[in-house]
Amino acid sequence: MEAYLTLILFGGFLALLILGAPITVSLAGAAMAAYLILDKNPIALVQIAFTSVGNFPLMALPSFVLAGALMEASGISKRLVDIAENMAGPVTGGLGAATVFACLFFGAISGSGPATTAAVGMLMIPAMVKREYEPSYASAVTAASGGLGIIIPPSIPIVIFGIAAMGLMAPPEAIALHGQFDTVSIPKLFIAGVIPGLIMASTLLITNYVISKKRGYKGLLEAWSTDDINDSLRRGIWSILAPFLILGGIYSGIFTPTESAVVAIFYSLFVGFFLHKELKFKNVLKSLTTTTWITGRVLLILFAATVFGRLLIEQRIPVHVADALLSVTDNMYLVWALTIMLLLFIGMFMETLAAIMIIVPVLLPIMYMLGADPTHVGIVIVCTLSIGFATPPLGENIFVASGIGGSTVEQITARIHPFVLASVVGVFIIAFFPSLTLWLPGLVSG
Repeated sequence: MEAYLTLILFGGFLALLILGAPITVSLAGAAMAAYLILDKNPIALVQIAFTSVGNFPLMALPSFVLAGALMEASGISKRLVDIAENMAGPVTGGLGAATVFACLFFGAISGSGPATTAAVGMLMIPAMVKREYEPSYASAVTAASGGLGIIIPPSIPIVIFGIAAMGLMAPPEAIALHGQFDTVSIPKLFIAGVIPGLIMASTLLITNYVISKKRGYKGLLEAWSTDDINDSLRRGIWSILAPFLILGGIYSGIFTPTESAVVAIFYSLFVGFFLHKELKFKNVLKSLTTTTWITGRVLLILFAATVFGRLLIEQRIPVHVADALLSVTDNMYLVWALTIMLLLFIGMFMETLAAIMIIVPVLLPIMYMLGADPTHVGIVIVCTLSIGFATPPLGENIFVASGIGGSTVEQITARIHPFVLASVVGVFIIAFFPSLTLWLPGLVSG
């Protein structure tokens, strides 16, 4: 029955996707078919979907989206880009490096890949083209760097992983083999994402330097200007304080991730209206509209993915998948390699949040059986799926960068593959060396 139900769930899901159905409809349709075959009351599907949004941490989702939109409207993101440009100075491919740094900064206040690409791209792509960068390359480095937005905390996909993982206890067999596992918490996941985010950014910086050296993309200036750097830091002091306020409050225990998102909203309003004086009432309304659209889209996916995942767990499908995989190999490195390849493939076709909700119930039990730390597993999943923003056919960041820079999707795709390959190398480093992820959370927790 399990094999038959697995075929119904995944076969129905893929069939609906191929037919062009939205991912929410594909997930819900496959789940409804399984409910009917199991002779379960379909009302339970609606009840599960409704209760799935009752998590307190999930309240952080709309708040972080709104905070990111308000920070862009209030001039915070523009000042972060100015700082990144001045820091790059005479470095070869300086504007490309500044783009990576700007995405790194903006990711610390946005939590969204496409939002980071849009906010940074609108400033950096025209600037790179003006400095004689090839337009398709300028768009490619921006699209590739935008994925950092979901790794650097606060991150919406990390919040979703935390919610999904909290509902999955380690199997008794895994506890018998490896002892008790550390609990999953969103603050711990946020801390764990810092060093992997820097590693992923480093791979992009190295790639940008090598390509820029080959193509003759020079730095912005002949030498670093202390006056310009100090001036940009002075004008951007309130922008720099934004991520420190959000992350510092979480890590110090002053407020929860959900509460920090609300603090970020009020901070953005205060800076925009009273300090930068660039935020207008119409921009606030536009930010609210954007937040409503993005949050509604995410919640619809979450509704359907939760029901889909609940069916997987009830029918013990993850357990059977784990047994089948572990009967082939129990080598952690090989399992990670297979997992990363699978996640890269899924990321090419599936929206990140839906992929997390589907893959976690299947993958986490396998990793528990191998003794992997769930926090490390979550960061590797998010880092791998972040590459999906820069890989067609889904490739949301490519479409955003194309709309801003004017290059076609095909032109950007032809220039983005070195960055994708470099990011894959970064993911393997993060996966194979768990201490890179777990060192900082261990240090903070004492």
